[in-house]
Amino acid sequence: MNDFIPGQRWISNTESELGLGLILEVEFNRVAVLFLATGEKRLYAKDNAPLTRVSFAVGDIIESVEYQKITVEHIEEHQGLLTYIGLDEDGQLQQIDEMELNHHIQFNKPQDRLFTGQFDPTNWFLLRYETWRRQQQHQQSAVKGMQGVRAALIPHQLYIAQQAANRAMPRIMLADEVGLGKTIEAGLIIHHRLINGLSRRVLILVPESLLHQWLVEMLRRFNLRFSIFDESRCQVSDDNPFSNEQLILCSQNFFSQYPDRQQQVLAAGWDLVVVDEAHHLEWSEAQASPEYLFVEQLAQTSPGLILLTATPEQLGKESHFARLRLLDPDRFYQFQQFLAEESQFQPVAELANLLISGQSLSVAAQSQLQDLLKNDKVDKLLAQVNEQTTEPQDSRHPFGLSNVREELVKLLLDHHGTGRILFRNSRQTVSGFPDRQHYGYPLTGNDSSDLQHSPYLAWLVEKLKALGDERALLICHRAETVIQLEQLLRQHVGHTAAVFHEGMTIIERDRAAAFFVDDESRAQVLICSEIGSEGRNFQFVRHLILFDLPENPDLLQQRIGRLDRIGQRHVIQIHIPYLLNSAQHVLYRWYDEGLDAFRHNCSGAAQVYKLVQAQLHDALHSADSASIDTLVALTREINLQVAAELHKGRDLLLELNSCRSEEAAELVAEIKAAETDGSLWPYMESIFDCYGVDVEDHSRDCHILWPSENLRIAHFPMLQDDGLTVTVNREIALRREDMQFISVEHPMVLAAMDLVLSSETGNAAVSVVKHPQLKPGQFLLELLFVAECSAPPELQIGRFLPPTPLRVLLDQNKKDLSAIIAHNALVETGDSFDKNQISQFLNSQRQHILDMIRTSEQLVSQKLQQLVSESSNRMITALTGEIKRLVRLKQINPGIKDQEIEQLKETTLLSHESIQDAQLRLDAVRFVITS
Repeated sequence: MNDFIPGQRWISNTESELGLGLILEVEFNRVAVLFLATGEKRLYAKDNAPLTRVSFAVGDIIESVEYQKITVEHIEEHQGLLTYIGLDEDGQLQQIDEMELNHHIQFNKPQDRLFTGQFDPTNWFLLRYETWRRQQQHQQSAVKGMQGVRAALIPHQLYIAQQAANRAMPRIMLADEVGLGKTIEAGLIIHHRLINGLSRRVLILVPESLLHQWLVEMLRRFNLRFSIFDESRCQVSDDNPFSNEQLILCSQNFFSQYPDRQQQVLAAGWDLVVVDEAHHLEWSEAQASPEYLFVEQLAQTSPGLILLTATPEQLGKESHFARLRLLDPDRFYQFQQFLAEESQFQPVAELANLLISGQSLSVAAQSQLQDLLKNDKVDKLLAQVNEQTTEPQDSRHPFGLSNVREELVKLLLDHHGTGRILFRNSRQTVSGFPDRQHYGYPLTGNDSSDLQHSPYLAWLVEKLKALGDERALLICHRAETVIQLEQLLRQHVGHTAAVFHEGMTIIERDRAAAFFVDDESRAQVLICSEIGSEGRNFQFVRHLILFDLPENPDLLQQRIGRLDRIGQRHVIQIHIPYLLNSAQHVLYRWYDEGLDAFRHNCSGAAQVYKLVQAQLHDALHSADSASIDTLVALTREINLQVAAELHKGRDLLLELNSCRSEEAAELVAEIKAAETDGSLWPYMESIFDCYGVDVEDHSRDCHILWPSENLRIAHFPMLQDDGLTVTVNREIALRREDMQFISVEHPMVLAAMDLVLSSETGNAAVSVVKHPQLKPGQFLLELLFVAECSAPPELQIGRFLPPTPLRVLLDQNKKDLSAIIAHNALVETGDSFDKNQISQFLNSQRQHILDMIRTSEQLVSQKLQQLVSESSNRMITALTGEIKRLVRLKQINPGIKDQEIEQLKETTLLSHESIQDAQLRLDAVRFVITS
């Protein structure tokens, strides 16, 4: 067990970027460590703390918090604390207590391993070098946090995630139309913030019926393991149960049923709170529901808040204001004031609609634009805009805007009232959805509960025969129907079917889906209960069989949405059997003739359903032809009214602001470029080879991983004893959800990289090489230094100065060959050498090699200064540019907060200080012998 004493300095083996730790207190079997460079505090068990004591030796150069450097000549110890005594740069004798050591000092000496003969194979050294290079590349990537998601690369989703996730305090409303992926957008934001260290504790509140869907979506798409908390889970803990996990998922009515838990969850503290179906939170100026008041308390204590809702104003302006009030109570404090502000904003929306529609701008409209924008560009743009009214539209733009009109619209976007906190996309602006065709099949016979003698079974058998080799997804309401259908098809007809229902575990469902997807399987149909319409992607199929129809139109749209997705390459064929004069017949007519819900996505369906629910229930129970005709006519009339209101209320400017097409396209292109360079899998194979993981080919771009008998560590990240099937191909991963999608942000990849860099793996090596520019019999040192910058995670300092590998290659005469001979040009000959002889030679040359290391430190220090200067300039340019933009926007958009600007200014100052404090650390050394 380590002997910890308050005041000692230790360093984390697993988080070296935290800088030097200070022992705060030691109690029982725990030790508390404060890492002053980052302000982080850690609590470890004494007997297995991943810490190394910082103890310098005579001859080492150390630095104090006051940046005073001394060369150690003598070390004293008193009550377990060290005092270093040595000469400063002026030759004066000074002393530095270990508590006064610079917090940013990094401690690692690979040369010690070299001299003691603890060499690693060369490929481990190469792996270490490549890992640092890849980590640097990932830290500086513009799409960091968005690459590892198992989802299609849909521009508007990526755009929203990038816009929201990078904010210091994301407080936004996601209000896309049904089917455009609000859950994925929220997941992208959560994933981005967790990967970048901007958030740690996340709470998600959802309706009870969506708990399972969210749990599976977060795990399957984002590799985020949320814990569902209910009363039984809370009772297990004696203290505050919500403090025991970082990622928690709860139903909204849980806190209504157990109000005592509200204070506990509030006290636990959250970086980010996500609320799904937020439009169900009732509020009026006279009264607010308990559920609304609870979320309001969470909103007041959490810096980040994401609300997911139906089309914002669908439920009325007061309901819309209630949600905006949760996000920004300072700005949206009074409903009447909000209405007045909206009316003032109306001219902006009207001008935007004129520009988007391609109409000519009147003199009055042009004058209004000039007064509103007050921008030097406006006069020049207006001179061109009417000339280009007949110009062919740009098909790449969601609204087909010409360049001039798009420029004017961009200027108007900056004036948008709620554009900073509200994102909404519609099917009119998002392309890529397929067409639909539907077929009704009237059946005769008795509505028997015995499926074996039901006309539905006979129809299904004939339909599957007619489809031939084509596959179909069948969705029905109940799991019992799923099980019965599969048994009947298998026993009496010989059809093979896969099943998918709530009685199965997540793994069983994944296997069933994989069996259905597999080209080699004989499953022609996947039979799902309603749960199959939640979140799953079956867009490779074009035939959908609705074995029964749900009464709720939202459920119908969810079912169709399994196939009606962006990227579907076929026209969707929807097959609906129904018994004549039955309740299903009524529903078929209601959906088909009243809502036209089979052919088109019906945005107002839920609202229409609420208005005609009583008449629908009457028709379902009476099946009277006259009442059905009346119901259909009433539904069609209300549906047209609702659709007209929704269209009239469409905020085209908001939709444009929710996905700026050029920026979104750049995000997609950058992720695709990173995926298609083909280098990730060879790199992972190098890691597997180093750590003893066996790799077996499965199929194209797919592999099976097994722990071998020679596994170097007790447990390789995420690898189970029974193996793991993985793919590096996004398209395959979307079809085969039983496989892990390996990307640069997959937990296995990130953990494996940490494994390499936090250990001694490859930090000392000996190689025999042959190179045309090197004479045989020489020796060289290849040294890998890392420039590191300790800073709080919220600064995201890695964007500007991530841990950066700096290479130096010196020959035995201390000549710098770094620029002449590249790292990958030093290829091993494969010649063996006597390890003992090499160790003896190294120790005989110890002083000379140490001198070579000192020379390399001088060379790399110059590189560090250049790196610090370039990084600082890059940071100042980026952040001051953003500050100037926000200051300019604040003059015209009240959505910009003083707090946001001041926080950005503080971030700039702190980032500058952190970059200036960047330190060099010798990370690895390779002794190279020329052959």
